[in-house]
Amino acid sequence: MSKKILMLVGDYVEDYEAMVPFQAMLSVGLKVDTIAPDRKKGDTVPTAVHDFVGDQTYKETPGHRFGITADFDQVDPADYDGLYVAGGRAPEYIRLNEKVIKITQHFFEKDKPVAAICHGIQILTTAKVLKGRTLTAYVAIGPDIELAGGTWKNIPADEAIVDGNLVTSPAWPGHPAILKEFYKLLGISIG
Repeated sequence: MSKKILMLVGDYVEDYEAMVPFQAMLSVGLKVDTIAPDRKKGDTVPTAVHDFVGDQTYKETPGHRFGITADFDQVDPADYDGLYVAGGRAPEYIRLNEKVIKITQHFFEKDKPVAAICHGIQILTTAKVLKGRTLTAYVAIGPDIELAGGTWKNIPADEAIVDGNLVTSPAWPGHPAILKEFYKLLGISIG
């Protein structure tokens, strides 16, 4: 039986941080349900592309429309083997949704695999699941991790950190590293 992954997204999720892992997980036989607050199966959310062009922070440009595959209001996290939290601007506001927080807490309470990338860690800080954890995120999220009781590590963008059931990466260049470790946490061998 295929493992089921729940992916949290929202309006202006980072394009690569939703599209690439979604397609990569499908390619190895995982069933992936994408959800966003106030969205139903068949809806889409706008994405944004974040890239560095010489400014102090990233520049944001419009991305694609990203498909929602499950009704947010109907999702039961107990039906899933792992959680993937995409970054971008979406985490900043979807972390204010009580169900998003309860979903996230479920995966930590049940010690199920969780992958979070870039700004996706903002959801974890709000869910109060980082106390005593070592992880990474986009540099601007480092202080949030420390305030939430975690230890932030500033690592290259193409790397990932594993701490128990949690794997994190600073940004989309880390897809190969975060996905490789997420698969291991799920008990999937690709070889």
